[in-house]
Amino acid sequence: MSKQQKPLRCPMGVPGGIISAIIGLVGIIISIVNSNWTVFPFALALLLLGLPLARVTMLVHIALDKVTAIEEQKK
Repeated sequence: MSKQQKPLRCPMGVPGGIISAIIGLVGIIISIVNSNWTVFPFALALLLLGLPLARVTMLVHIALDKVTAIEEQKK
């Protein structure tokens, strides 16, 4: 009666992507409030790079879990 447990993993791309997206969003807000337009492009780049980084990392780990499940079914 043992249940198969899901592998416990914390894909580091997900927290990294979320943190960079949050930093980018805060940087955009601060640069608009302070009228500091030199920081704005860098904050926008962090926001636009952080969100896909988190999503791609999640997709890769979901795909690896599915491949592992298919390999277990074949055995």
